[in-house]
Amino acid sequence: MSTSLYDRLGGAPGISRIVDDVIDAHLNNSVVGTRFQNVKDIEHAKKMAREFFAAGSGGPEKYSGRDMRTAHTGMNISEQEYLAVMDDIMGTLDKHKIDEARQKDVLAILYALKGEIIRV
Repeated sequence: MSTSLYDRLGGAPGISRIVDDVIDAHLNNSVVGTRFQNVKDIEHAKKMAREFFAAGSGGPEKYSGRDMRTAHTGMNISEQEYLAVMDDIMGTLDKHKIDEARQKDVLAILYALKGEIIRV
């Protein structure tokens, strides 16, 4: 039996640490920082990201937020912004010493979501 990506990322505690560091990276990113700095409730955004990442990687958590298209409609997110966010995520995975195989799994998920987020 293969282990889920959720388990391979350290379960809820591992995903929580990754999400916190990813959001910090976004807040300090010159391309997307302003978008994240203007989020009214960053703790809620982190909670939604944790749920989404956990549920999407095979964890037992349920995602209680809006679907990606609905959540990003009207934000007019550019390709450059999406790539900046992806770079932050991949850099955080590297910082957490997540191996290449797990990084590729996360990257595949990010690419699958791209059409639900960019310019919707």
